Amino acid sequence: YTILSKVHSDRNVYPSAGVLFVHVLEREYFKGEFPPYPKPGEISNDPITFNTNLMGYPDRPGWLRYIQRTPYSDGVLYGSPTIENVGKPTIIEITAYNRRTFETARHNLIINIMSAEDFPLPYQAEFFIRNMNVEEMLASEVLGDFLGAVKNVWQPERLNAINITSALDRGGRVPLPINDMKEGVYVMVGADVPFSSCLREVENPQNQLRCSQEMEPVITCDKKFRTQFHIDWCKISLVDNTKQVSTFQEVIRGEGILPDGGEYKPPSDTLKSRDYYSDFLITLAVPSAIALVLFLILAYIMCCRREGVEKRNMQTPDIQLVHHSAIQKSTKELRDMSKNREIAWPLSTLPVFHPVTGEIVPPLHADSYDNTSMPLMQTQQ
Repeated sequence: YTILSKVHSDRNVYPSAGVLFVHVLEREYFKGEFPPYPKPGEISNDPITFNTNLMGYPDRPGWLRYIQRTPYSDGVLYGSPTIENVGKPTIIEITAYNRRTFETARHNLIINIMSAEDFPLPYQAEFFIRNMNVEEMLASEVLGDFLGAVKNVWQPERLNAINITSALDRGGRVPLPINDMKEGVYVMVGADVPFSSCLREVENPQNQLRCSQEMEPVITCDKKFRTQFHIDWCKISLVDNTKQVSTFQEVIRGEGILPDGGEYKPPSDTLKSRDYYSDFLITLAVPSAIALVLFLILAYIMCCRREGVEKRNMQTPDIQLVHHSAIQKSTKELRDMSKNREIAWPLSTLPVFHPVTGEIVPPLHADSYDNTSMPLMQTQQ
């Protein structure tokens, strides 16, 4: 079901297109590449990390992934080769770093992708396993147990593991470090027979309603997985490639030579002059004329339509005008009298001496005291 190999110096591997490929980078092998600096009798457990890249490039091919959880665990290269890479040797440079001694060791992994006879399998199902991490699922015995459970439910003649993807690569969140929570993993398998009735139970309206209400659907074959794998049946995906209409159109590539009459003809050097007078009238003259007319109308309303003081006096009774004029005259006389009177300041406004320091204390009122607000009759002489 899967190709599982151990790391060796410049080793050739032959995975098949459309089938899961797994390659383990074992720390025990690379320990022999570094000198035994610890004292005799001590067991070396140096932290070792790996860096993998396509020869001549800074990263790996798009179909190949790499994971190493801690420097004290093995690294794993995994992925599903595509049909486009068949017949093209892919050289992966593997660099091991000893984090204690800062030494490095490099090996090459030559991947020769072979074509599969029945690629791709027409019926594909993707399961989401909640209680597994990707490196745990990549172990040969765990993946074999899962494929055995799927084969027992599906009953196909040929069953292949197509791809494995971590839930974090699908937009999932890192789980909290409580109760040994897992991040989850997506496993895609392919078979040559239609889906079984057990897998089709997810498409029932009752189960769809339960999934929309965030409830567990009722699946009869769930007990065959529950002992080891907790599957989220609401996230299962069933793909039937036999019913999909291919929209691919073959592109016919030419020789790269244009036919006769297809030469590029640039515009002529002698361009005709363009008259912008009409554009000027539309953009400037017309708005200016409209603004001038509006200004004249507003000026006529504001200046020529005013009634004025004379017209107001003609419409007002004479007795009211006389009364208003008398009030204005009396007010003016009172204001003139209040400005001209000279009255002595009260004693409270005169400066005094401080009994202790002898300094002059400012008056209670400021110099800008308004004399018009003083009483007309003084009580102090």
